[in-house]
This record gives sequence, C-alpha cells and structure tokens, in this order.
Amino acid sequence: MSDPNTRQRRQRLRLIIPAIVSTLLFLGGVAANLVANYLDPMLKQYQKWVWAFFFIALGITVAVAVREYNRQDESPDPPEEPPRKTEPPPVSRRALHQLPTPPRDFTGRVRELGELMSRIAGGGATISGLQGLGGIGKTTLALKLAEQLAPRYPDAQFYLDLKGADKQPLSSADALAHVIRAYHPTAKLPEAEAELQTLYRSLLHGKRALVLMDNARDAAQVAPLVPPDSCVLLVTSRQHFTLPGLFTLDLETLLPKDARQLLLTIAPRIGDRADEMAKLCGYLPFALRLAASALAERANLTPADQLRRLSEAKTRLSYVEASLTLSYELLTPDQQKLWRALSVFPDTFDAAAAAAVWQLDADATQDALGDLLKYSLLDFDPDTSRYSLHDLARLFADSRMSDDERHAFQIGHAAHYRTVLRECKALYLKGGDAIKSGLALFDFERRNIEAGQSWVCQHSNGDEAAAWLCNEYPDAGAHLLNLRQHPREIILWREAALASARQLKDRAAEGWHLGTLGLAYNNLGERRQAIEYNETYLAITRETNDRRNEGIALGNLGVAYAALGKTRRAINLYEQALTISREVGDRRSEVSALGGLGNAYKDLSDARRAVEFYEQALVISREIGDRRNEGATLGNLGNVYVDSGEMHRAIEFYEQRLVIAREIGDRRGEGIVLFNIGLALDELGERAKAIAHVEQALEIHEQIESPNAEAARALLAEWRGEG
Repeated sequence: MSDPNTRQRRQRLRLIIPAIVSTLLFLGGVAANLVANYLDPMLKQYQKWVWAFFFIALGITVAVAVREYNRQDESPDPPEEPPRKTEPPPVSRRALHQLPTPPRDFTGRVRELGELMSRIAGGGATISGLQGLGGIGKTTLALKLAEQLAPRYPDAQFYLDLKGADKQPLSSADALAHVIRAYHPTAKLPEAEAELQTLYRSLLHGKRALVLMDNARDAAQVAPLVPPDSCVLLVTSRQHFTLPGLFTLDLETLLPKDARQLLLTIAPRIGDRADEMAKLCGYLPFALRLAASALAERANLTPADQLRRLSEAKTRLSYVEASLTLSYELLTPDQQKLWRALSVFPDTFDAAAAAAVWQLDADATQDALGDLLKYSLLDFDPDTSRYSLHDLARLFADSRMSDDERHAFQIGHAAHYRTVLRECKALYLKGGDAIKSGLALFDFERRNIEAGQSWVCQHSNGDEAAAWLCNEYPDAGAHLLNLRQHPREIILWREAALASARQLKDRAAEGWHLGTLGLAYNNLGERRQAIEYNETYLAITRETNDRRNEGIALGNLGVAYAALGKTRRAINLYEQALTISREVGDRRSEVSALGGLGNAYKDLSDARRAVEFYEQALVISREIGDRRNEGATLGNLGNVYVDSGEMHRAIEFYEQRLVIAREIGDRRGEGIVLFNIGLALDELGERAKAIAHVEQALEIHEQIESPNAEAARALLAEWRGEG
C-alpha cells in the first residue's frame, strides 16, 4: 500500500530531507573516524563498509522522500466557462490544401517553369528558391509552379506568407506551427523551435506534400522548414541566400514579348503602344498589371495619356512606385482614403474587416473593394474570400496616411479583431465540432488579432479608446488563448490589461485581471506572487461588494496556499468559497471549491471525505458540461485509489482523465496524469512502461514551463540509476 500523498507531508519533507542527509553524513563521518583513529588497526579495513552502510541508508531515505514528494495532484480550475468537446472531426480538406489560385492572366515564364519542373521531377531539388526584387512576379510564378506540381504531391499543399519584407516577419516556429495545426488544430504546441521541427518532420514523413513559403527573409528563417525527402519545399524571397540542397532561380523581368502579352490581355486597347508601355514599366509584372488595369477601368484614359504619365513619373520614381502613384492618382479622394486605410492590415482580411475599418455598410464596402480590385491595387483569393495588399502597395499606402487617419483606422482595426476574438471564444465554448471552428478562425486571424492587441496596448497611455480595448482583449479570448499562447504571453496580455484598467479606474476589471494573473503565476510555480495578486483581488471584491468574485478570489487563494503545504488554511479558504458559490448560485465556482476541498482532505489522509467532495464535484461538472474540471476530478479520484493501493482502479480513472485532457487540449492536465500513470505502473512492477509515461510528462511540463518538470526529472533519474 502506498503512503498517503499529501502536500502537508511534502512540505515537511522539504524541511526534513536536508536535516536527515546532514545527520547521516555527520554520523557516518564520526563512525568512520572512530574506526580509523581509535580502534585496532586490523579493523581499519572495515572503514569503507561503514561509509557504504551510511550511503545506502541515505539513498533509501531520499528515494522514499522523492517518491512521496513527486505524486502530482490537480487543483480545480477557476470557475470560468470551459469548453465541451466531442471526438474531433477529421482534418478538413481546406486545412491540407491551401494553395491560392494563380492569377488568370498569368503570362510567360515558360523557360523558368520548365527548368524548375525538370529539376524537381528529376530529383535534383527538393527545395527550389525563386529570388528577385519586389514586384517581379515571384509569388505568381511560385503559385503557377505549385499548381502544376500539386498532382504529384496529393497528400497536402501548404502555403504561408513569411512576411520577410515586414518589420516583424513570421518566425520559423510560427511557420512550423502553421503546418502542424493543419493536422492537429486543437493541440497546444510546444514553444521550442527544435521540438516543433521534430513534430513537423514527423507529420510529413512518408507523405507527398508540397510546402510553399512565400516572401522569406533569409536562410535562417527557412532552414528549419525543410521537409523530409518525400516532400518539396518552394521558397520565394527578395534576398539571395543559400541552403544545402537548395536550387535557386534568380528571376529576371518578363521577356518583352511576354510583357506585351500581359498588357494586351488586361487592356487590349493598348494596341501597338504595348511595347513602349512595357518598357516604361520595366517589364515588371506588378507595374505592368497596375498600368494596364488603369486603362481597362478608365475609358476616358487613353494609352497615350498613360504613356505620358508613366514617362513623367519614371523620371523621379522606381518602376513600381511610378505605377502605384499613377493608379493612386486615378482614384477619387474618397477611394484614396479607403485604400490608405487598408494598410493597417498586416495580413489578409475579409470584407467584414474592411467594413469595420471603413465604417461602411456591407453593400458600400463590396462596391469599394470592387473598385480597388479593378485597379489591381488589391488582391482577392476567391477560395477564401479574403483580400490582401502587396507589401509594396501596403508601404506606399501607409506612407500617405496622416497621424490622425492612422489612429482612427488602427482603433477600428483593433476593435474589429477584439470582436473576432470573442467570436472565436464563443465557438470554442459551444463544444463539439465548434471547438475546431473557433481555433481555425483564431489561427486564420491570429496575425490581425495580435497586431490589434499590440497596437492598442502600446498606445493606451493617455488614449481612452485604446485603453478600453487593451483592457478587454484578454477576456475576449479567455479559454481559447490557453491553447494558443505561452503562459508568459498570457501574463504579458494580462499585465497590459491591468495597467489599462487602472488608468480607466475600472476596479472590477482591475480585480479580475489580478486574479487571473495570480492563477497564471500559480501555474508557473510562483506561489508568493500568486498570493499577492489574489489578496489584492480579494480586497477589491470586498470593496465593490462583488460576492461572486469574492468567492473566486478565496478559491484562488486556497489553491496557492495548498500548493505551499498550508492545508488547514486552504480548507478554510475553500469552505468560504463554497459557501459563497452556493449563496450566489455559481455552480462552476462550487465545483472548484469542492475539488479543492477534496485535494485538501486527501492531503490530510482522510480518503473518505476526499472522495465525498470529489464525487460531488464530478456530479456537478457533468451536469453543467464542465469537461475540464470533470477531468481534473477523475484524476484526483485516481490519486485516492493509488493511496489505498488499488493501482488498477486508479489507472482506470487516470485513463479517463487523459482522454479528456487530450480532447480539450489541456496540456498541463495531460502532463500531470501521464506522470501519475507512470507512478501507478511502477507500483505494479512495470518500470519500462512507467518510464515511457513519465518521459512524455516531462516533455509536456518542459514545454509549458511547469514546475512539475523538476519532479519528473528527479524520478526518471532515480529509475535510471543516474546521479
């Protein structure tokens, strides 16, 4: 039968172990010294055996203490709305087949396509790079190449803009996660790039997949993205760089005949002036498309007028900037303002987002977007119904915005994506297939969401509108963000929101942010910080007569004090929290308090009372669909049965808990239960299986920076005989 697993005992062990070790070493030294100096010389040969005896005693003492210290309980989650989820649906076709459609007017590049296809088909390149200056048509050619290659790589085709020309390009880790989430949309992924790379290559191993990474910054960004040999990686970049196995093609401007053909395809009335216009556009596809689209759209603009304007602009501007300037000048002042506003989007966007920034209704927005599309000042992907600006166009538009305009448009952008984040959370909380939909929406809009949050929080000081939005962002994505953000990132968002709440003198929001920060720090093992935040939270709830949040604050404090081994104090706090939760009818808080009391009485070796509280918590969790706390309670019931020596029954509860943890993406809970399964298996004499489970637990704890990682490392070292 196992010794009772109690935090109180662990706290005593923290204090006792050093004393035991010191005493044993002291006594061992005294005994050995007596043998060496005062007994008959014949007995000196036994000196080493004296030392051996004491080191064996020391080892046994520490091993027992470590085993007792290690077993991990699960604290109840805070009473927030958790997700409810059924079995995840299969990966959607769209998630694995992401290629945008190449422009219908794609022209030329026959030689380049032939060379690239030949290299890839002959096995001479699994990585192909298209390099060249902005506007030369790298992305368009890459999309055409990918379209032709897709039948050879039927398992998946991935596309991602790496934003290499932006001030903040995507990290390699973000790109790896983009591919991994196509297969595992609800998983909380590791933060370390090396671990993501291992998972990325494992998922693509043996698959015929195409990966197109557009607009790369440099070799360092691309190197981790190299897939297994069964796949092909296509890369575009303005920079020249080399990688092992990389076949690069330096893209030149279009051939004069192809440039002429592109112009005539878009605007046939250019006629015999096409060669002259192509030359003035530098044979650059982006500039050619802008010039021709202006003629196609403006019936009163003659080819001669366009040639004159191009010639004048070219004397002071680059080819692309000249074409952009002319197209921009053809817009009405209102259209110019609308186009400038779109530069606030760091990524693709839909019509609803444009409407929010522009403050227009749906019909007016569609009309305006259509006008900009006609001038080729905007791109549109019909497969996703999303718009985007070429990065050169975005820079051009941004450079023409006033500070007042930029502020208004950025506020509109941030407010819209705060609302989108709420939609993500609402879908996630519906459970079932909606969880995947909520996460997919977040992933699709993540760059815009993060840009909105970052801008308002950076500009919140003295700006009330920005401060309100900064204050609201973390709760707009509560629950869902736990699956997508690192704990430290969650803390950064909360700390920014806390500063805004204080600026706005919103005491209720200030208290709530303090409480959630306390939980975040508690999960990172920083108990004193957790207590400090939650005590302030408690004071605010009493000041504002907020009974519901007073109960939550008391429960949060119970969790922190229990983690410090102060079990009696934790029980008192949990009992107060339970009373308030029942008084105000807050059933989620009631579950949390019951679970905390179950943990506390188990720590006091009162298994009967612990089970009573756990069973009450389990019933309510199931009644209200609280899957997260249902899972935590099942895990804690497993711990009780371990303490009573019923290992097989304990493992049954642990396995149920593991299913739920993986189902809802609860990485912390998954790590805890894997560790506890390992302990139970070891009690049954299955050391190899036990090690495998604890290794999985350690990997998860390290990924999420959990303090439980230390216990897992110590146990593995003991089992492997290391040290």
